[in-house]
Amino acid sequence: MTLHPTVAAVTDRIRRRSAPTRSAYLARIERARASGPTRKNLSCTNLAHAFAASEPGDKSALRAARWPNIAIVSSYSDMLSAHQPLERFPALIKRAAREAGAVAQFAGGVPAMCDGVTQGQPGMELSLFSREVIAMATAVALAHGAFDAVLCLGVCDKIVPGLLIGALHFGHLPTIFVPGGPMPSGLPNAEKAKIRQRFARGEIGRDALLEAESKAYHGPGTCTFYGTANSNQMLMEVMGLHLPGAAFVQTGTPLRDALTRAAARRAARITALGDEYLPVGRIVDERAMVNAIVGLLATGGSTNHTLHLVAVARAAGIALDWDDFGDLSAVVPLLASIYPNGQADVNHFHAAGGMGFLIGELLDAGLLHGDALTVVGEGLARYREEPALDGGALVWRPAPEHSGDERVLRPAARPFALDGGLKLLKGNLGRAVIKTSAVKQEHRTVEAPALVFDDQEELMAAFERGELRRDFVAVVRHQGPRANGMPELHKLTPPLGALQDEGFKVALVTDGRMSGASGKVPAAIHVTPECLAGGPLAKVRNGDVILLDGERGVLEAKVSAAEWAERRPEPVDLSERRHGLGRELFAVFRANASGAEQGAITFAAPEPAETVPAPHAPPVHDHFVFAGESAPRAD
Repeated sequence: MTLHPTVAAVTDRIRRRSAPTRSAYLARIERARASGPTRKNLSCTNLAHAFAASEPGDKSALRAARWPNIAIVSSYSDMLSAHQPLERFPALIKRAAREAGAVAQFAGGVPAMCDGVTQGQPGMELSLFSREVIAMATAVALAHGAFDAVLCLGVCDKIVPGLLIGALHFGHLPTIFVPGGPMPSGLPNAEKAKIRQRFARGEIGRDALLEAESKAYHGPGTCTFYGTANSNQMLMEVMGLHLPGAAFVQTGTPLRDALTRAAARRAARITALGDEYLPVGRIVDERAMVNAIVGLLATGGSTNHTLHLVAVARAAGIALDWDDFGDLSAVVPLLASIYPNGQADVNHFHAAGGMGFLIGELLDAGLLHGDALTVVGEGLARYREEPALDGGALVWRPAPEHSGDERVLRPAARPFALDGGLKLLKGNLGRAVIKTSAVKQEHRTVEAPALVFDDQEELMAAFERGELRRDFVAVVRHQGPRANGMPELHKLTPPLGALQDEGFKVALVTDGRMSGASGKVPAAIHVTPECLAGGPLAKVRNGDVILLDGERGVLEAKVSAAEWAERRPEPVDLSERRHGLGRELFAVFRANASGAEQGAITFAAPEPAETVPAPHAPPVHDHFVFAGESAPRAD
């Protein structure tokens, strides 16, 4: 199938924009590859330390430097349901590696922070920056120079992007992502949402709410709604970093274990020691990044990836911006209806045909780069298949040619919508994104007076006092990465949804995030520049008429140009957000964070990135602050 002209044009634009940084990146990983297996560069003392605790057979293999050594980097956490299954994986991987003529060592762990636990809590202000910590922890694990390939065990929110960013800084190493799988389906999503709104209205108490939530999130495995965690799994598959069909096989099943073992065997085959060398830095190229955006749009995935994909691309020397997302969204149809875009969950999606059917439809429509490199070789054709067990052996078979349930998954010829449901908003309030796929068409445009809040607790308090029963646009400002780490504001969904159900026209505008579960209330999120960086959202006053037009892509304050030019941001005291729950340790991240459209990245820009600034990008400074915080930069 011929590549869609818009997909081709966007890819070419990204390739031209990224040429200096991408070529510099590829040169770095080629130098690393050319130096040979890294263990050959270790001294005898280095090497003895590296295998001192290994089993005798593994020690002999590592000493001889003939077998590849696979690093296991894991986000295992006993508390978090999505990561708890990963406890068993290292043992499975080590046995499978030995059978394949390789050694696997647990190289290091990375933190696994759950936004579901921290949602609406001060700890959420560490969440986005945990991505950077995870990337650095991955680098620490791999910095020993003792590995020939990497298996990344991770699932949720910031964890998969952080692992991938870290791995891309070792881009000469082959890397395969190993998912944990979703939990079985629990309380239906529609019922869960109704109970949350009833609690917000004061109709039920905490005991009833907790009982409902416990039925929704009830066992090991990934939460089954289509938020950032499951968007991550879709992305790793459409980017060719999973084994085909691995994303949504349920946790704790024989098939899940077979796929985990197969990932270890495959990693052993694609190192530089063999003849199928497939380094992650070459797999993650401009085609892979466009495929990722297309997959995100076709499934109505998490808006968090308008940050994370930019940051991942940057780690591979590729420059993305929100125009790329917006232009692709105009031509990519919505093929999946999964909560919050529908009532089904990822288990229903998987049963209806899942990733194999989806990738096949997108390939046939010319919306994916079918020639992209993957961990199983060149081309996405293998990803039209799905795994199965045949007499205990792992096999791959063609995915269904027809959807098993068109209420959940549709062919490209009969989509749920003709566009991807993600819009770029522009106007005198800056640039922002809105996820329209979960918003009914009659709610996508709101023009109403602003009610301004400097944190989500102020809005919640006003709701509880009964002051919000009106048409309004909630402007929740000073929520960007420099202000307080850009927390998700998903806690606001139930009260705003309840007001919408009462017939009021309501919307949210914020320089914060709304989460991977952005729902039925229209929300202009990630407004950039953020308020603390001189963004115009800081000039909004109560009563200003705000237009949020999710159809035409407009976000503006209906204030005369003369008055707008004269206004100055109102002062704000952010000192209370600087301490407690470890927030003081993240001062350096807040001080150095780039804007949302640049991925909210805190790392210094790799050379020669400064020669190709992204459109609308604030400058990225290489200084770091280790004591206190620098004054806010006005970009």
